[in-house]
Amino acid sequence: MPTGGRARNYREKMISPERAAELRAEGWKWADLHVHTTCSFDVLPAEDLKPENLYQKALDMGLDFITFTDHDTVGAYETLGWERERLVTGAEMTVYDPGRVGHTVHVNVFDFDREEFIELREIAEREQNMESFLGYLRKHKLPFLYNHPFWADFHQDPDPETVMELAKLFPVLEYNMHELKPKNELTIALAEKFGKGVAATTDTHTGKLGQVYTLAEGESFREFFGNIEKGRNYIVPEDLTRETLIEEMNEWIDLIFEKSPRQERKSFLTGIKSIDTLVKVSTSGILNHSPKLNRTTVNLLYLISKSGLPAFLYLHSEESLAKKIQENMKRGIKLGKQR
Repeated sequence: MPTGGRARNYREKMISPERAAELRAEGWKWADLHVHTTCSFDVLPAEDLKPENLYQKALDMGLDFITFTDHDTVGAYETLGWERERLVTGAEMTVYDPGRVGHTVHVNVFDFDREEFIELREIAEREQNMESFLGYLRKHKLPFLYNHPFWADFHQDPDPETVMELAKLFPVLEYNMHELKPKNELTIALAEKFGKGVAATTDTHTGKLGQVYTLAEGESFREFFGNIEKGRNYIVPEDLTRETLIEEMNEWIDLIFEKSPRQERKSFLTGIKSIDTLVKVSTSGILNHSPKLNRTTVNLLYLISKSGLPAFLYLHSEESLAKKIQENMKRGIKLGKQR
């Protein structure tokens, strides 16, 4: 018997957009539970990505529950107001507990009030205590999920046994559109092993909310999330591929050079070296006095991106990392059985 309840087969719960549309017509609700706005430090200050514009986009799309999960901030709700149609409070909380966990963990928390957020941030930033953080969530009965379980911050290498132990403590694990399929398959395996819920999210930083999503029944967000916890849901998933990464890189270039104020580019890094190098050049003052050179730079970046080389190099490094994680996970499971 798996920890947390009856075994679940999430491969049967992965459905097509066409099947999802049929379920929505029957009354099933849909939501993207991981969306970033300009209030996040790693989102460009583009007009399209401001909370009010993303909120209107979500309304126009017909999302039943709209949430913005910016990094350790509720700036989107201070901008929009805390009480809006279909709006559910959310935040992606960073918890670094070096003594108990050893690596940074991201937790999406939902449906809290301002005081609860302040108290959670206090625990995360000052106490740095995962046990206290999760204990607070359970005590206050706040919905929460384990974001991209196999993600690692710079210079960190999560221990596979630790990830498995953490997965036992969360009601829902995340199937993240920006992760490779092998990593998402490991997340599914953990959810099935421990009887946990799974939510498919975009984790979008470029405004593409709702490209993948989760469906469940429920008139309120609490009912909706409760059904996800119980495995009474479907997901419309997608994994990171060469094609989607090239598309994403082109979107970054467009946002950086076409839609963002030049003076604000210096504080932003995409994590893709070729683009970040050009961003630094674009803020050096050289391009400010040469529109022609600026356009040449943009065209060169698009050319590099469309060649597929940056995507290939990034995916190759991520695939190597995924294989390493898989090997470590298998080793961790074997060690656990021996004990």
